[in-house]
Amino acid sequence: MKLAIVRQRYNPYGGAERFVERALGALSGNGLNLTLITRVWPAAKDDLEVRLCNPFYLGRLWRDWGFSRCVQRIVKSGEFDLVQSHERIPGCALYRAGDGVHATWLESRALVQGKLARLATSIHPWHRFTLRMEAQMFSHPSLRAVICNSAMVKEDIHRRFGFSTDKLHVIHNGVDLEHFHPGLRELHRSRIRNELGIAEDTPLFLFVGSGFERKGLPQLLSAFHNMRRTDAHLVVVGSDKRERAMRNLAEIFGISARVHFKGGQQDVRPFYGAADAFALPTLYDPFPNAALEALACGLPVLTSTSCGAAELIESGSNGYVCTATDTATLAMHLDALAEGASVMREAARATAQSCALPDMVGRLTALYAELLAKGPAQL
Repeated sequence: MKLAIVRQRYNPYGGAERFVERALGALSGNGLNLTLITRVWPAAKDDLEVRLCNPFYLGRLWRDWGFSRCVQRIVKSGEFDLVQSHERIPGCALYRAGDGVHATWLESRALVQGKLARLATSIHPWHRFTLRMEAQMFSHPSLRAVICNSAMVKEDIHRRFGFSTDKLHVIHNGVDLEHFHPGLRELHRSRIRNELGIAEDTPLFLFVGSGFERKGLPQLLSAFHNMRRTDAHLVVVGSDKRERAMRNLAEIFGISARVHFKGGQQDVRPFYGAADAFALPTLYDPFPNAALEALACGLPVLTSTSCGAAELIESGSNGYVCTATDTATLAMHLDALAEGASVMREAARATAQSCALPDMVGRLTALYAELLAKGPAQL
């Protein structure tokens, strides 16, 4: 089977990119001839065929339009049995909605924006282009199946676009249970805490995510400030141009001495090992890999109702769920985790075991076989 996977760019700290890397590595041994169609992917393996579609840069809108046109030409050539796109490109047979629904993200973002910011977003050419491409993709006759990484995304796509539920397949992200495991606690906890000046018995929360606004860091800082416990610490791992603004917010709240910004990290495992719990009250996230990695490491997860990973969380057992902007409830759950995270470790790990990487690969390959058995896509 000749399968092409489309992902426009590589971000070493991005969850979607990590998913594609894992999928490519796992699928390569399952009778698939894989090609990656991308603008740039510096981490591509030597044995992986890479097809570059890299239009010259005249701005974000031109870049995305040019990449889409290049991919559409490849699709129409018919050289691949299946093209699985991770971008909103009309004409591909298979789409993985790893970024969710753009219209829903804009609505979620508007909840924390001022009037001028909402107006600017509504008239921004790139957002208007992306919304148009998204709608065209879901109405295109070639689209035979959509991989949704959460039930939240499946329901949203069906509600907004009337796309048939028979073509919407929920396949959760897969996690490498040998790479992310509770043993990281013994390997890294003391060293990382010593480097940060945090005592062994002090509650330590971990936030992992690039895109601080989207991932809910401002709300988390507010909730952290409102905790009853004033000895807890928070580690923020992620690269974002708004880091200085978030540092200033921590200073305003008077918690800067207990909030540690560590930037983007190629390997987050030492921080999973050092932490007691994971907090990601995201405004909108289809299914963050970081939440699944945290669970695999035995960390209970505090997340939001607008996060696809919430469907794995049983409040009080392996974490807590609440509305992203409800900072009072977020603070209450942080206090609960500060006291009782240790008793949730086994339940957290057990939850991740239901999302093992081989299970994801098996479901993906079964879907590919099903689509091929139905014959060529309509172009």
